[in-house]
Order: sequence, then structure tokens, then C-alpha cells
Amino acid sequence: MPGMWSELLPLLAGGVAVFVGAVVQGGIGFGLGLMAAPLIAITNPGVMPGAVQVVNATLPLFTLAAEWRRIDWRGLGFALLGRLPGSVIGAVVVVYVSTSVLGVLVGVMVMVAVALTARAPAVPRNGITTTAAGFLSGITGTATGIGGPPMALVYQSARGPQIRATLALFFLVSAVQSLGILAIVGKLPARALGTGAALIPFMILGFAVSGPLRRRLDGGRLRVAVLAVATVSACTLLGQSLAR
Repeated sequence: MPGMWSELLPLLAGGVAVFVGAVVQGGIGFGLGLMAAPLIAITNPGVMPGAVQVVNATLPLFTLAAEWRRIDWRGLGFALLGRLPGSVIGAVVVVYVSTSVLGVLVGVMVMVAVALTARAPAVPRNGITTTAAGFLSGITGTATGIGGPPMALVYQSARGPQIRATLALFFLVSAVQSLGILAIVGKLPARALGTGAALIPFMILGFAVSGPLRRRLDGGRLRVAVLAVATVSACTLLGQSLAR
């Protein structure tokens, strides 16, 4: 019995985090990784970052089923162009570099970006900024399971359906890419895949609950929500990294 609880409690804790993350991401377009990854890394570190990437690859399917027509294809192309080399660097980080060091650097970077963009109308969205955001997302997403903030900051001025649809397809491709790279470098154990699959029902429930949130967030409200969640992401990363 104690052995069963020692396995069940981390799964339930991760499920609650995934549920909350799915509610947030269903509403504003990102947030699953930043809500779920820190708690899962603390309670069940052996399944990270693979378990989060399994859920990251599943949730976008639900968003795309409803809003795929609003995808910004040009911006998505630039983002994926930067994402591939970023994922390779992220894999190197997983193998050779302390993720706590990366977490501190990323946390500080996001906080600075939020501070700067909060004082400006918006981050300019062009080929350079979108490619750079995809590159940074590739590094952090592959290494830590949290890759949303760079892309979300670039798309913060977009309308709700566009940011959700574009980020959904980006996260879907990114998660599959990260899973493949983690498997190649030997950092994707079967246990991580099993845990990720077990977390999917929590994710589905969270997405279902996010429906009213999607209807309320758009325009200025969406931008405020993006900046707020990005700030929480940075603080979470800093706290998690400094505690290691």
C-alpha cells in the first residue's frame, strides 16, 4: 500500500498542475508547461521533461479543432525556422548543462522582456523577432518543458483566436520535435511516456473548463493575461532553479 501511494500521489499532484495549466492555455494560448513542469519536476523528476512534452503534444489538437482557420502561417513558418536549432541546443543542455543555470537565465530574460513590453504598445512581430522567439522556445521547451513565454510575448497583441491557433500548431510541432530529439539522446524513458499518457485525462478536463475563459479574453485583456502569466512563469523558473 505505501508503495502504491508513493506512485499515485506524484501522479495526482502532476494531474492537478496539468489541469490548471490546461485551463490557462485553453484561455490565452500558452501556460500548460509553466504550470505543470515545476511541480512534476519536484514530485517526479525522473519523468521530466518527456512527460510534459507528451501533454504539450496533445492539448493543441483540441485548440486546433476549433480555431485552426485563424493560424498566422507566415509567423508560424519563421517561428519553426528558429525552433529546430533551438531544440538541438536544448538537447545539449539536457545532456551536459545544469538545467538550474538555464532556468535562472531564462527566468531573468523573461522578466526583463515583460518589463520592457509592459511599457511599450507591443513587441514588433516580424520575421526576426518571431524566429528569435522560436529559437528561444526551442531551447527552453526541450530542456525544461516550458517554451511558451518567448512566443507569447511576440503574439501578445494578436486577437485571441489567432494567438491560440498559431501557438497551438507551434506547440504541437515543437513537442513532437522535442520528444524525437530527447529519444535520440537517450533522455526519453518509457516511464516518462506512460506518465504523460496518464496525465492526458486531467488535460482534457482542464481544456473543457477553459471555455468561458476563452470568451472573456481578447484584445487588451488578453495582453494583460499574457504578461501576467509570463511573469508567473519567470518567477516559477527562478524559484525552481534557485532551490536546486
